[in-house]
Amino acid sequence: MANTIIYQAVWENKLAQRLDKPQNWKEVNDVVYSDSQTYNFPLIATSGEPAVATLTNTAAGRSTLSNVIPFVDVTETNQTLSIITAEIDSVYLDYADQAQSNYAKLAEMGDLLGKKMGERAETISLANHAAWTNIGDVGAGVVGLGSTALTLSASNVDDVIRGVREQIFAANGFDLYAKNGGFIIWRPADWTLVEQFMQANGFMMADKALKDGAELGVDYMGMRHYVSTSHAAGHLMAGVRKVQKFGILSSTYGKIRVNEMPASSTAGSLSGTQIHTRMDYGLLVPTNLLPTIFDVNVT
Repeated sequence: MANTIIYQAVWENKLAQRLDKPQNWKEVNDVVYSDSQTYNFPLIATSGEPAVATLTNTAAGRSTLSNVIPFVDVTETNQTLSIITAEIDSVYLDYADQAQSNYAKLAEMGDLLGKKMGERAETISLANHAAWTNIGDVGAGVVGLGSTALTLSASNVDDVIRGVREQIFAANGFDLYAKNGGFIIWRPADWTLVEQFMQANGFMMADKALKDGAELGVDYMGMRHYVSTSHAAGHLMAGVRKVQKFGILSSTYGKIRVNEMPASSTAGSLSGTQIHTRMDYGLLVPTNLLPTIFDVNVT
């Protein structure tokens, strides 16, 4: 390909534009870009948390051993996010097809690679539900901690929203919730139920809000609501934003590699250009934040 270097720059630009667009996985995860394959998250061990003592401020009270202020050694534990898995997205362009295609069409290959990689990242994020805290039907449709699947309807989606928020608060996640906000990612059919409930209860959404909601989220009942087609069957993601860590190796992410006349799977070489990009990643939910991110089990 005569203009491979020029096209490589164009492809990377298109790839970056697509990857930079708002996407659910970037909105709800704490995306950590690292030049190392490991990223450390130091945590204060529960046994090392400061203790609070009650002091009776009298001569007798101050002299008793029970009122001596306790000293606790603050100890740290470390959790490691390992970036050791790679997703590779590739497109092959035959030389004849290149010759007969216009510049704009070839340039869009970078956008296509970015679109597919973003969709894959979304699937990876939502597939990590086994690492989250279970929320489900704990009896008579009551939403609480458990793995029995909930059957959603326009009349109970508000119970799910309240249930998620209640469990965040029960886990003393007030400060984290106030800082990062809460969220739920719904399936398309669930999203319709949420819209029906909101509109039935006086929440007016302009056309722009409905349009943007699929990409940017809609705020309602103290939570931000997103929609995705990438859920694992029977599982929704919810909780406090930025709890799950999504580590990405910055040296490979958003880069285009070009291979002229790649080897054929049978014999010899192909007469064309292969372009590919990759995402090296890892996921981690820190143990101290586990009670604030949920796998909402649904039918």
